[in-house]
Amino acid sequence: MPNGEYVRYVALGDSQTEGLGDGNDTAGLRGWADRLAEHLTIADARLQYANLAVRGRLAAQVRAEQLAPAVALRPDLATVVAGVNDLLWPRFSAAEVAGHLEAMFASLTAAGAHVVTLTFPDVGKIAPLARPLRSRVLDLNTHIRVAAARHGVTVAETALAAVATDPRLWTEDRLHASPLGHARIAAAVAETLGLPGSDRSWKQPLPPRPVPSAWHAMAAELRWAATFLGPWLGRRLSGRSSGTGRTAKRPGLLPLALPLNQRD
Repeated sequence: MPNGEYVRYVALGDSQTEGLGDGNDTAGLRGWADRLAEHLTIADARLQYANLAVRGRLAAQVRAEQLAPAVALRPDLATVVAGVNDLLWPRFSAAEVAGHLEAMFASLTAAGAHVVTLTFPDVGKIAPLARPLRSRVLDLNTHIRVAAARHGVTVAETALAAVATDPRLWTEDRLHASPLGHARIAAAVAETLGLPGSDRSWKQPLPPRPVPSAWHAMAAELRWAATFLGPWLGRRLSGRSSGTGRTAKRPGLLPLALPLNQRD
């Protein structure tokens, strides 16, 4: 659709699209999809927005649980972002994950939606202990680009921006974007869509920050592994998930109330 004429936006995905890292479960989560919906609402006040994402979901689960409800909502814009939760599984297959994404691309585009997806940054630059996963991320990004090209899906290339791996764009757990990170992702998608008021400023680097000593850096890595990575892997190996028992925060299309500082 022409710029600014999206009126039915549906977001599919996992914790990143749900908004973890930007707010909390008590006060509410915002996240990049909500921020994109705010941008769309400024462009067209008719916008209605649904967010079907649920934390912890694998790509296959996003497809199984969210695709049919998304198609039923007849979106003219849909975002599909999943696959990061799959990366740490021992039998990870980029082709298999991309296959689930492509099935969603195909169904949503066939239903008339303009579909947008993302590529993922190098996790090894965000968490050095995760460097062994770098090849998996690169492989998945390649598969995403190929699948997207087959279906006319727009790709926001967040993976190619150096700022995407700045630790300040990530929360302490290094698995979820910080409020600033969510804002940058939303700005990247808005710029990729060519929405009014968007530009390339989301790629701008942040001011330099002090470089920790090798000792402090290693101590921080060990704390991260013990506090976040270990428990995350433990839940996965036991078949548990942070999203067990959870449902979508916005299962139906509704207008979005803009933050006070964005209202006329």
